[in-house]
Amino acid sequence: MSSHTAATELTFLGKLVLEGEIQCQTGLHIGAGKGSLEIGGADNPVVKDAFGIPYIPGSSLRGRLRSLLEQTLGLAVPNELVYLSKRKGQEVRIHHSDRADDEVCILFGRNPGRVERVSGEAIEGATATPARLTVYDAPLVVDSITPQMRENLDDELTEVKSENAVDRITSQANPRTLERVPAAARFRFRMVLDVLCAEDKPLLARVAEGLRLLEDDALGGGGSRGNGRVAFKNLTLTWRSKDYYAQGANEDALLSGGDLAGLQQLASAAEFGDKLA
Repeated sequence: MSSHTAATELTFLGKLVLEGEIQCQTGLHIGAGKGSLEIGGADNPVVKDAFGIPYIPGSSLRGRLRSLLEQTLGLAVPNELVYLSKRKGQEVRIHHSDRADDEVCILFGRNPGRVERVSGEAIEGATATPARLTVYDAPLVVDSITPQMRENLDDELTEVKSENAVDRITSQANPRTLERVPAAARFRFRMVLDVLCAEDKPLLARVAEGLRLLEDDALGGGGSRGNGRVAFKNLTLTWRSKDYYAQGANEDALLSGGDLAGLQQLASAAEFGDKLA
């Protein structure tokens, strides 16, 4: 866990801006959640913007990172989980604690108030913790869908994957279709990590850990069926201090054209905190 304590005072030191590309290694499906189906369309369409172009919602990427970090830190267990929703059949459980050094709650924020644990006594949170990590929607790089790819797609920018669920008794097939952004497509992503105290400086290493976990996991739906394998490429990391915003001081480029291994090495280095001056 972190070196944060209940006595840690929050101010504003600056922002770490992480940008780069998300490259699809397999087809990507992040569902639109439509209540009705279009005639001739896929059963499960992907989310698109107002211009009909697929994108990765920041909430999907942020939520996946949080889930993976909760799992790897041993926090996805009943006494560490609370209910966001107890509606029957639609229960939502996430990690939440009142510990000052809980990095997941520091990164993703924590609201005050009473929350019910899945196992154990309820938590009576007295104070809020501002989220340090902001994840923006990632737009599609339209040119990454090449003319050659478009010749073989079912739509201008997406493909339709057909799947079958086979009844084990009757062998009857129950076909379904899934719209996907094809492999080799690229999205531009942007994350901003607020540094509100000296104890926040090591948090970037935890973000890098989550991104590396995601590369060997899946983003979006149908991950266990081959969808959603992604890679993070062409990373840039920029430090913008308080003076950048108050006085127009220069920003500091800490990483350019890097990969996750380089980002993690940078963030884990003992002298990394000294760079955020």
